[in-house]
Amino acid sequence: QVQLVESGGGLVQAGGSLRLSCAASGRTFSSYAMGWFRQAPGKEREFVAVHNWNGGSTYYADSVKGRFSISRDNAKNTVYLQMNSLKPEDTAVYYCAARRSRVIVVVATAYDYWGQGTQVTVSS
Repeated sequence: QVQLVESGGGLVQAGGSLRLSCAASGRTFSSYAMGWFRQAPGKEREFVAVHNWNGGSTYYADSVKGRFSISRDNAKNTVYLQMNSLKPEDTAVYYCAARRSRVIVVVATAYDYWGQGTQVTVSS
């Protein structure tokens, strides 16, 4: 059973920073792509960033490029999303997702496992 557990969300002022964590368990994720998505109220879930784990490749949505950074810790089976220069429009529930392939994709339906989400609220 694959489990993804996010943590690190919270309330922060515009311009501030947060670091989200996604702890993965249930198997070895060296062949997986790990992504972050977000969903704001009334909006569809959107891609934020992806890391193909062992390959070291990353890809970001234009809206977060230069502000967010995705990384992983193999020893802890954990993926991180460092979010800097946060804006009110970054407010959303952030989800971690895993895909059984190292090919980087940005479509949510291509991911096989999802975490429960963590709320990020950025005040103006």
